[in-house]
Amino acid sequence: MPLVLNVQVLDVRHASPSHTHEQYLTMFGSTVSIPLIITPSMCMDESDPARGYVIGTILFVSGIVTLLQVTFGVRLSIVQGGNFSFLTPTLTLLSLPQWKCPDPAMRALLSDDERYELWSSRMREVQGAIAVSAIFQIVLSFGGVIGLLLKIITPLTIVPTIAMVGLALFQEAKKKAATHWGVSVLTMLVVILCSQYLRNVTLPVPRCRRGDADGSQRRALRVPIFKLFPILFGIGISWVFCAILTVSEVLPPDSPARTDLRTSALYEAAWFRLPYPGQWGTPTVHAGPVFGMLAGVIASIVESIGDYYACAKISGAPPPPVHAINRGIAMEGIGCALAGIFGTGNGTTSYSENIGAIGITKVASRRVLQWGAVIMMLFGMTGKFGALFITMPEPIVGGMFIIMFSMITAVGFSSLQFVDLNSSRNLFVLGFSILFALILPTYMSEHKDAVRTGSDTFDQILYVLLSTSMFVGGFLGCVLDNTIPGTDEERGVLRWRQQSAMSDTTAPITTYDLPFGMSKIRSWNWTRYVPVSPTFRGFPPCRLGRCRRRVAPNGDVRQQEEVTRV
Repeated sequence: MPLVLNVQVLDVRHASPSHTHEQYLTMFGSTVSIPLIITPSMCMDESDPARGYVIGTILFVSGIVTLLQVTFGVRLSIVQGGNFSFLTPTLTLLSLPQWKCPDPAMRALLSDDERYELWSSRMREVQGAIAVSAIFQIVLSFGGVIGLLLKIITPLTIVPTIAMVGLALFQEAKKKAATHWGVSVLTMLVVILCSQYLRNVTLPVPRCRRGDADGSQRRALRVPIFKLFPILFGIGISWVFCAILTVSEVLPPDSPARTDLRTSALYEAAWFRLPYPGQWGTPTVHAGPVFGMLAGVIASIVESIGDYYACAKISGAPPPPVHAINRGIAMEGIGCALAGIFGTGNGTTSYSENIGAIGITKVASRRVLQWGAVIMMLFGMTGKFGALFITMPEPIVGGMFIIMFSMITAVGFSSLQFVDLNSSRNLFVLGFSILFALILPTYMSEHKDAVRTGSDTFDQILYVLLSTSMFVGGFLGCVLDNTIPGTDEERGVLRWRQQSAMSDTTAPITTYDLPFGMSKIRSWNWTRYVPVSPTFRGFPPCRLGRCRRRVAPNGDVRQQEEVTRV
């Protein structure tokens, strides 16, 4: 059933091919940037074509997961892409002594096979940690305990958790931007100009409906293109500027701003390459990295649930019921497991960028997202497409990182709108959790042997957890906010739950039904106990007796109680 936005029925007949581009280009820069962060920490050479293959793999897996999410998951028009919440624990893992990269002089003496093993062993360790931690996300969803988890996750837990995702990555942004501040500042200025000053400027885009061969129904649709693609404008303009400086020999031969430093990777990359599970070898699993990745999993769950409600609201769809939320989070868990098995070096999550694109373009068609997912998979199989981004000058990447990480940090702080900031209690919880989340991981990175319990496994678990700033901040915020006395109104819990509360209506909502097999699902009694089933409406709220739930033929759920005398 097509979703409805305002008065327009969102059918594929009214969705032009440009809508597919708009939905995916909004998240393209963010997804491509993730491999550019993690591959250097894996000791991968800058001109290694494998960097492009990792980019292709993350695009390919993002297409698969988007297709699964739109078709079988939450069933909303949400794009799935790389997950920044996994970056901090990944970089913490790669900073362990056994995974430190050798100095460049020693790496230059290695053979090609030894260089491959050098970075692929680190990739396999990250793969295993992400794939196993995704099982936790899948179990939470199929067990129907997402609602229970959200009872202890409050705004003062969300703020330090999400904000530290951006704050903890400022060193990576600084290293890239410092290679040439002029180009980095240019990239930031273009992004700021497009996203803030030109955000309301619209340009005409040709549009016609299918079947209008004579062009009688053709008309121009005015689109705020600068607001939709500020990152792409920043990358494109700065890249062209660097290319001009390179051709004119204004830049020194070894300048990081040159566009010809890594062109060999583009020439060496294959035209066609199909990503496959275990392409870098069999993933390895150790307890410490897995526990570190769990912090990223929890942050991703909370953020994605907010995206589901925002997407439903802007699409004109009913609020997603419990079973749709559970299916959506389960599908993201499956997506993270696939990302770990394929070897993207990262997980997957919902992208809020395309939700904003829905509000602008007025198109929330599932069909558009499904076709776009297929196109993304095709790009992921084009080896030279991923290798192209290896040639991007580092200062452009640095400017892009500064903009993106600042927005992630601001999104985390946006949850403070629900909290009473005149309360000294709340100010203490907020300030202490954020500052300590900056101090402790910094100390741990400077003192690798600070944890000594006598067990190497337990030492590694504690080191990874205490070095992950979003875990430290989120854990402190959760414990302090749930133990220090304070009213729900003061803590912001009432307003936050009113906005993000799961729909518990017993009326049938066909928007979130599965695309096929619904008559069979409604005829089976056992499906009413499955939290991801469309006939599930929550567990019976009985305390003194047994609760039975009856599913009517039309999908309506009614509860019958048999109270047993104790």
